[in-house]
This record gives sequence, structure tokens and C-alpha cells, in this order.
Amino acid sequence: MIELTDRQEKILEIVKENAPITGENIAEKLDVTRAALRSDLAVLTMSGFLEAKPRVGYTYRTEGVESKIKRILNRYRVKDIQSLPVVIKETYSIYDAIVLLFVEDTGSIFVVNDENYLSGVVSRKDFLKTTLGNADIHKVPVSVIMTRMPNIITTTADETIVDAIRKVVEHEIDSLPVVKCFISDDGDEKYEVVGKITKTTFARLFLDLACTKHEEV
Repeated sequence: MIELTDRQEKILEIVKENAPITGENIAEKLDVTRAALRSDLAVLTMSGFLEAKPRVGYTYRTEGVESKIKRILNRYRVKDIQSLPVVIKETYSIYDAIVLLFVEDTGSIFVVNDENYLSGVVSRKDFLKTTLGNADIHKVPVSVIMTRMPNIITTTADETIVDAIRKVVEHEIDSLPVVKCFISDDGDEKYEVVGKITKTTFARLFLDLACTKHEEV
């Protein structure tokens, strides 16, 4: 595992602006000898950031940066960034759920049955549609308006961040419940909600990555 040095970062900037460029020309711009750059150029080439072309010079490989980002993200699992879920029983009223939504300042609430297994999810949009209608939110249970299993996209603690983000993008949803799967005696799959991840969770992760230097694999 290595981290790019300041000089290696400068070499990348020089190649980006002047490619194709020879090792001698890079050395001149840095005011060092060609021999002094030999190990740096070797590292950058083997890491995929630069491509060395005989009698042409060095060029910058954008896929090297893409690979670096992918490797960094693949180090993270959902369990590394998940937060506590907001959960309510499916027998609770819509009014109770709305109050919980505001108290917890969340965008979605996960609904569980009497056995505390995931049975549904409700979002702010669901509550808005309901309150604009004629439903008595004090009497109607939240189970009436929730999206039910198996139509809920879930993730697990050991899933990669890349796979979790892909689910959010492909299904155009704001959050994912993090679940543990259990098989009942009759063979049905049941899910215990142990956490959640949201678009905000991913945004915070990218911000942290942008503000922190990470070692290269």
C-alpha cells in the first residue's frame, strides 16, 4: 500500500498539461535529474496513472484515477457508514408515524410487524399524499399506505458501498434498510432491520474522501 508523494502529484500535473512528455522534460520542469525521477515514474506507471510510450513519452491515463476511486470505495462496507434506523409498528396510526418522522428528522420510516421483522416502508411522499386526501390519519394504521415487502430494496452490513449506491441509483430511492436475513420454519425469508443508509450518508462519505488523503492499494 502506497501514498503518492508531493513530487509524484506534481509529475501527474505536469503530464496532464504537457502530454506526451519525455522523462527528461519532466525532470527539467522539476529542476531535478532524470535519474532522480526514475523511481517516481516507475511507481506512477505501475499504478496505472501514467502510460510510457517508447520514443513518445509519458501520457496521463484517466482510467488510473477511476481505478483508484473504485479501489478506495470497495474498501468500505455498508456497516462502516450505516446509521440507526427509524422503526415503527405497522399497527401505529399514520399520525403517530408523521410525528416520529419529524421528531427523528428522517425521510423514511421502516415498518415492522408484531415479530419485529420488516414489513414495509413509508416516506415523506407517502405521508404527503395521505394528508392531502380525506383519510383520518389518527385512525388509519400506517400499514395502509406503506410500500410492502417484497417490493422493498434492501442492503446488508457486508455489502460494498459501490453495490449499495448502485441500488439507490437504479431504483431511484432515497434510502435503504440494512437488514439481517432469517429463514423461518416454513422456509420464508424474514428481515430484521439493523440500520439504514441514505443519499446523505453517501454524500458525507464522498466529502470525507475528498478531504482526506488515502493510501493506494
